[in-house]
Amino acid sequence: MAIIIKNAAIVNIDSIIKGDIVIRDGVFAQVGGAAEAAAEDQVIQADGLHAFPGLVDMHVHLRDPGQTHKEDIISGCAAAAAGGVTSLACMPNTVPAVDSPETVEYIINKANATGIHVYPAAAITYGLSGSGCCDYEALKKAGAAALSDDGRPVESDEMLLRALQEGKRLGLPVLCHCEDLTQAAGGKVHEGRASELLGVKGMSSSSEYGDIDRTVRLAESVDAPVHICHVSTKESIEIIRQAKARGVKVTCETAPHYFIYTFEKVLGRDADYRMNPPLREEADRLAVIEGLLDGTIDAIATDHAPHSPEEKADFVKAPNGVVGMETSLAATLTFMPEKLTLSDIVRLMSFHPAKIMGIPGGEIREGAPADFALADLNEKWVVDPNQLHGRSKNAVFKGETLTGRVKATFCGGRKIF
Repeated sequence: MAIIIKNAAIVNIDSIIKGDIVIRDGVFAQVGGAAEAAAEDQVIQADGLHAFPGLVDMHVHLRDPGQTHKEDIISGCAAAAAGGVTSLACMPNTVPAVDSPETVEYIINKANATGIHVYPAAAITYGLSGSGCCDYEALKKAGAAALSDDGRPVESDEMLLRALQEGKRLGLPVLCHCEDLTQAAGGKVHEGRASELLGVKGMSSSSEYGDIDRTVRLAESVDAPVHICHVSTKESIEIIRQAKARGVKVTCETAPHYFIYTFEKVLGRDADYRMNPPLREEADRLAVIEGLLDGTIDAIATDHAPHSPEEKADFVKAPNGVVGMETSLAATLTFMPEKLTLSDIVRLMSFHPAKIMGIPGGEIREGAPADFALADLNEKWVVDPNQLHGRSKNAVFKGETLTGRVKATFCGGRKIF
């Protein structure tokens, strides 16, 4: 039996074609044209819908193990499916940290029931403490797909160099949270007008871009690839742009809130708009857009970071982080810069993240895994945190009217949303 999607607008990085999609045995058997259905085939009418390759979110916090009051693998993957995300990389700052083969295996085994492809990023240092490098070979053997101490920078040049070199040898991308903790520790919002008006400690732009410069130069010194997480400042983007021009094997990501919002969103003292790095200035927002358009920024991820309503209730004491997997495609469609096309969105949210991670995905083509989402680009909906599928409600786009909504998500040819 085949599944046949009729009359979809099929979006890839180099084309948008109208036609049918045929799925057999979990892969795309036909893309485009008109498919003949047999009596036993399942036919889904997709008139007016666009078919996107399943999104690949390379920066997600599932909070499992150890912090499942915020999110767990099951609820996080439900949010992913509702947002058209079919593959995700989960970060290692869990309790315990993802620094042992047993924890990697726990995540993979629990995720198997969800239908989502979950790729654990294993810790660079034990407990993300910076006190010693993990056994990367053992972690890869257990199923780790990347290395990261996300949530914290790797402050030791020696340890970061070792991770970069071992990541290169083992084929494990190194995902770097770049932050100078001597400047940023304890920061609540962007340093400048926001911190002054709110009377709280700020996180300076230099605390981000200074450490990006260090990280890029270390990678350059050993000719190793490196991926920079959640860039938010104009200086960060310029450093990466210049590094790419020199031939450094650097890639980077941003998140939708950095090209949509500025620090003004936090002036109402709502902690649901606090994240790390923070919302910054208009010049930074425009630089992020420019980086998306000129190819300096390779990927759009979410940094999906769930926290409970109780934790987010106090603006000053609340932890940093927002949830966004369920809204990332819709928010990008709604607020995308005029020159960013649907094919560009596929490149940034699916094709490039899959290539950076070295995993399948990013294309609707014959023989590829049938991971895709059907979306209505004209449907308007209001983001109600209480209607989202994840466990936490700290949705950065709450209350926004978005245009474009995922109607169905398929992973391995199976309908999971």
